[in-house]
Amino acid sequence: MQSVDHIQLNTGLGIDGDRYALGTGAYSATEPRKIRHISLIALSGIETANDWLKAGDEPTFDASETRRNIVLDGINASELNGLVGQQFRLGNIQLLGTELCTPCERPAQLLSGPSFMDAFEDRGGIRAEVLSSGTLSIGDTLS
Repeated sequence: MQSVDHIQLNTGLGIDGDRYALGTGAYSATEPRKIRHISLIALSGIETANDWLKAGDEPTFDASETRRNIVLDGINASELNGLVGQQFRLGNIQLLGTELCTPCERPAQLLSGPSFMDAFEDRGGIRAEVLSSGTLSIGDTLS
């Protein structure tokens, strides 16, 4: 994962050049098919999960290691989870929250952090469908 200042989102596909937009993501062929256009996670959710891990003397995860596309500040994990089934805007992009991102084993396996799934339960973010194309930039607001 890499940090960028802006990304292009395409209706019905997701992030321009992303492995899921290209159909080459690790879970692209799983059934039933899921909309994996974009994933979002709350910064406060990452911080809370890391506090939980630190309390158990476990390794922590930085934002990129969660493997989510967008990290949001100013919203907590519960509020973000509440966007599932709702249309919302991020900058000028219209999105539809489709499902919770249930923590999977992939980050734990890649980083030898066995407690990732427990720490990020209910804090793993959401997936969303891209309903309008445009550019998303750092600092764009959620509404």
